[in-house]
Amino acid sequence: PGISTMNDAERRALGEEKIKDVYAGDVVVPPEGYAFTDIMLKQLFAELWTRETLSMRDKRILLLGIIAEKGEPMTFKIQVKASLKRGEINPAEAREFLLFIAQYAGYPRAASMLGPVEEAIAEFEKEQAAS
Repeated sequence: PGISTMNDAERRALGEEKIKDVYAGDVVVPPEGYAFTDIMLKQLFAELWTRETLSMRDKRILLLGIIAEKGEPMTFKIQVKASLKRGEINPAEAREFLLFIAQYAGYPRAASMLGPVEEAIAEFEKEQAAS
């Protein structure tokens, strides 16, 4: 059924499925009963991340730009790693993003993400080698 005809339980189930997909299994699905995460799953993940107008790669790159501008290096790391695991970007592209971000969001912001990006790449490569 379409999202508009789903009940809350179906929307939550779709949101749970999508958050696992978006984060390549690295983010734990929050338990039911907390309004913030319940709404996040039913709206953000069930309604927005499932839309197909933009590709997953497009959504991720847009999100990375927003997170970079907000100056959130740890959130940037989570998104980069998920994107690497899903095959949306490669390590060279992740590093290239920082060059572009530096020009538009500033060198201090981009520099704060150097370590987290390299950690994400190293974790991704270690997991790839182990599998």
